Amino acid sequence: MRHEPLILKRESSLPVADLVGAFTYALDLTEGQPAGHSLRACYIASRIAQTLGIAGLGFAAIYYAAMLKDLGCSSNAARLHELYAADDLSFKHAYKTIAPGLPATLRFVFDRTAAGAPLRQRVAAITHILRNGDAIAQEMIQTRCTRGSDIARELGFAEGVCAGIYHLDEHWDGGGRPAHQRGDAIPLPSRLALLAQVADVFLQAGGRDAALFEVARRAGTWFDPELAAVFVALRHDDRFWRDLASPLLETIVTAMAPPDTRLVDDDFLDAVTAAFGKVIDAKSPFTAGHSERVAGFTQALGEHFEINPVRLRELRRAAALHDVGKLGVSNTILDKPGKLDDAEWVVMRGHAAHTRAILSRISPMADLAPLAAAHHERLDGKGYPLGLEDARIARETRIITTCDFYDALTADRPYRGAMSQEKALGIIESEVGTAVDGECFEALRGIVSR
Repeated sequence: MRHEPLILKRESSLPVADLVGAFTYALDLTEGQPAGHSLRACYIASRIAQTLGIAGLGFAAIYYAAMLKDLGCSSNAARLHELYAADDLSFKHAYKTIAPGLPATLRFVFDRTAAGAPLRQRVAAITHILRNGDAIAQEMIQTRCTRGSDIARELGFAEGVCAGIYHLDEHWDGGGRPAHQRGDAIPLPSRLALLAQVADVFLQAGGRDAALFEVARRAGTWFDPELAAVFVALRHDDRFWRDLASPLLETIVTAMAPPDTRLVDDDFLDAVTAAFGKVIDAKSPFTAGHSERVAGFTQALGEHFEINPVRLRELRRAAALHDVGKLGVSNTILDKPGKLDDAEWVVMRGHAAHTRAILSRISPMADLAPLAAAHHERLDGKGYPLGLEDARIARETRIITTCDFYDALTADRPYRGAMSQEKALGIIESEVGTAVDGECFEALRGIVSR
């Protein structure tokens, strides 16, 4: 059954803050944080900046550094899972809620490292961390901060934003990382982004009083005392707390955005898509380059089927972001060397729903959300997440499905090595008519054979 693509009108303009703000829900998934964490951090940092009378480029750096502080967060997920033998999502979430100081950190390491593993494995993992803790912490934060600032730079953000992201984990007393900067040497966007991050983590975990307490007790050690005092002074600002809990927070944060002369045109959409494709692929060593390869195959198949160039450009973006929901799947599952059990399989299947939810928030991609999220549907109705059958699966989804299937087979996976082109095509051919569209398969076979 041939499904012709629908040519849709695209918005002529969209605020940059609106676009990147919608994408931050993907970053929240990767950090194991409640939805909207990045936007709440942006709001907190921006309100403090406004109270201090900061405007212009200085305000813009604070706004975007706080919003995009977690751009590099997926890059250390696999390493964290490897070192601590732990679920990276719950580990990250819980780590942010521990009290400052070495005793609390050590208790956390003892409780969380290789929990549930045989005693010998636990002892080995904990011993390694205790012996090499400083180097491990530096490696993890350096990787995260470097990746985040590099992606921000690729997106064309000012150096103030990039530096703000890079120095996110610096502490006022010099005890932070990656450069062990102290005091006013730490960029102001970094100081505010870290304070806002901690404030929201404890706000979500324990409410207003918990957030106020944590910021106050870290003043002078983690935080600039002046900035901490401004936050604490917001204790009785009902509008501030009401906005943080508002279902319209995204709109509120967008309304606070600094003026930006850049337009969200096709080139900028492509750049953001490529950037978040890198965020997705960095989650696991077994997915490196997957998003870009699937996008490339999708482009080739779309040209074969003579899809309108405007629509094909949109479809390529959907293909590059089809696995964005995997940012919400733990590396204990993504990197498992054996078969997933029933509970793990439920979580893995859930990535398709996450993909749809995230892309639905991004207005230029909202119509593509169901197409990208359906890449694991099968013609026989036995796929997921909705169990769609042949007639309900669009040609565009069938293209992404075929390309994803081929690239998954020809890449290394934790449970097997990469397959040869010939073997991969043979496996896909055996699924034609049940899982894979025959016309899409023949087109792909011709393309990869050339």
